[in-house]
Amino acid sequence: MTASRPSRSPAGAAPLSASAAVPGGGLPDRLWSRDFLLFLTARAVAMLGDAMLPIALSAGLLHHGMGAGHIGLAMASFTVCFAGFVVFGGVFSDRFDARALMVGSDLVRVCTQALVAGFFLTGHVVLWQICVIGAVNGVAAGLFQPGVARIVPRVARDVQGANGAVRTVESLAMLAGPALAGTMVAVSSAGGVFVVHAATYALSALCLVLLRLPPADRTAEAGAGAVRRSSYRADLVEGWREFRSRTWMWGVIVLWMVMMITVTGPLVPLTATELISGHGERTYGLVNSALGAGTAVGGLLAMRIRPLHPLRAGSLALLGYCAFPAAVAAQLPPVVIAACTAVSGAAIGFWGVMWATSVQTQVPEAIRGRVHAYEVAGSLSMLPVGQALAGPAAGLFGTRSVLAAGAVTAVLVSAALLSVPAIRNLRRAGT
Repeated sequence: MTASRPSRSPAGAAPLSASAAVPGGGLPDRLWSRDFLLFLTARAVAMLGDAMLPIALSAGLLHHGMGAGHIGLAMASFTVCFAGFVVFGGVFSDRFDARALMVGSDLVRVCTQALVAGFFLTGHVVLWQICVIGAVNGVAAGLFQPGVARIVPRVARDVQGANGAVRTVESLAMLAGPALAGTMVAVSSAGGVFVVHAATYALSALCLVLLRLPPADRTAEAGAGAVRRSSYRADLVEGWREFRSRTWMWGVIVLWMVMMITVTGPLVPLTATELISGHGERTYGLVNSALGAGTAVGGLLAMRIRPLHPLRAGSLALLGYCAFPAAVAAQLPPVVIAACTAVSGAAIGFWGVMWATSVQTQVPEAIRGRVHAYEVAGSLSMLPVGQALAGPAAGLFGTRSVLAAGAVTAVLVSAALLSVPAIRNLRRAGT
């Protein structure tokens, strides 16, 4: 890429040039390099294992006489610790070697999932132990996640294409994981699935170890040196200051919090209730498969379409997110619901690539881990609220009414994103 006329970013600083966005300058021009393929493999296998986890955990706990409340508690132990720790993970990612932290996090999860496998294979399953392991996994995931934003620009010069490819393979893994886990549980046991899950983290760690990363640029190295000399509290404060100084970033997160409460949070429990009660489990499985396939298509489209204003294009695409809740609320035929769900998946897949690419190319490397951690924490914080409010809201207004309101809100959020100049006018890095 070559830089064109100089301009100012929404935060008031000049946008990163192509060389600053891609540290090192020694990256191959082609996307499918050895190091990118290793990173892509690491993400694909880890996501495959994560997609298998809910099926194995649910089946295993039910087999040992536990119910939906126990399953929810076990899953919540992970989510709460991940959301609570990811900001601190951003500090560690900026202070230390992000790749080493990611490898360490994977190795921790190899041990924890092997331990869970032992519990299920021997029949010694105690809920508090499963919850403690879930909490440890949440902390490990919080250490891992900020590193993703730092590694992608160091394994691919084409950051948008890389994010599109990552989103596509992750979506395909999410599509295949539940089916594979269900088959394994049926022919063996939940413990066997956890053995495979541990192996996926081991393979992810191996791929990350084999990466040959170019050195960070001098500006980033100087910034990282300053980070190491500061306190953890000062690092957190600096990350927050950098986050809130970017209007386009905190503006998106505020609106995304609204989306989590009103649309994404209620979507899974309410659509599951409507579809399973009205059409059966097979239809619900078909709809979930359509969502995964649509998300993969969105990632592929994002590899081809290179808008000058990525968040503007992503916000326009996000208008399609309303199709899934609207179709279920309208009680359309299952095939039509599946098609609408695929449209929603493509919308969220395309938006996700535009957003990830903007974060990874507009934020300097020295602070990227912390800034990314704040936006992840903000995005995730309201999801449990939306999930918790879904049932009471459906009881008061009706399931279909809540889903219809969510569809309308999705359109309004997309329009609000387009109405904010800092979001709408953010230019692709290097232009």
